[in-house]
Amino acid sequence: MVVSQPDRPRGRGRQVSPSPVAERALAAGVPLLRPERVGDPEVEAALRAHAPDLGVVVAFGQFLPRRVREAPRLGYCVNAHASLLPRLRGAAPIPRAILSGERETGISVMRVEREMDAGPVALRRPTPIGPDETGGELEARLAVLAADAIAAALEEIAAGRVCWTPQDPAAASFAPKLEREEARLDPAEAAEALVRRVRAFAPRPGAFVVVSGEALRILAAHAEPGPCDLPAGTLRSGGTRALRIATREGWLVPDVLQRPGGRPLPAAEFQRGHPLENGARIEAPAPATLRA
Repeated sequence: MVVSQPDRPRGRGRQVSPSPVAERALAAGVPLLRPERVGDPEVEAALRAHAPDLGVVVAFGQFLPRRVREAPRLGYCVNAHASLLPRLRGAAPIPRAILSGERETGISVMRVEREMDAGPVALRRPTPIGPDETGGELEARLAVLAADAIAAALEEIAAGRVCWTPQDPAAASFAPKLEREEARLDPAEAAEALVRRVRAFAPRPGAFVVVSGEALRILAAHAEPGPCDLPAGTLRSGGTRALRIATREGWLVPDVLQRPGGRPLPAAEFQRGHPLENGARIEAPAPATLRA
């Protein structure tokens, strides 16, 4: 059976509709629960009535009480987490891996316990992070890797061959939920770090800068090394060179930009339609939001 979130408003029209997982279960005729709170007694009773052997949890978004976690016959649920545990436990391991400059990530299949992402691990599947890979691209790759990893882990569990390896708490790092202000680019950072921020937040919600009170999304960018002869946050445009933004170290060169309500455009096309003036300044974030 499938347990999914309740129907919610979705899409541009905000029409109430099932989650993609619930929609697939309905189409396949699989028994489906869509509880507001998975810990409610009637939900637990429904789960036990189906006599599950094992629970598989992926991006469910609700806390699972112990009585739910241990309801299956084997006494536990498994989860596929998008990092090589114990690194990057938490809600946002994919963008956090890019932000921190990690060169490798992967999938860990673990047992679900009360402490977030701290359960013993059955298997890990590593994968390199491409030098230009965005958060959206990496998420899509890891989704496929997670499905394969869960299938492999279930085979080992069913055959009685699974080996659970406890995590080392001393090696743990954390990936807390992303905040909107973290997508704002601060020219006080180096250009290479800003490119990682652009990649981590692409395609959604998109990194952004504020120029003349307007938030502009930067969906792709690259760094140009070399000394900047302008204060950090100053735009240079015109001539034969691409639009560039001076940073603390090197130039940030936007490749794809988007105005509010507009569509993403290559930088050259963006400049032809609504050019950013040479010498304009990016508004720096308030001191309370500055990042180390």
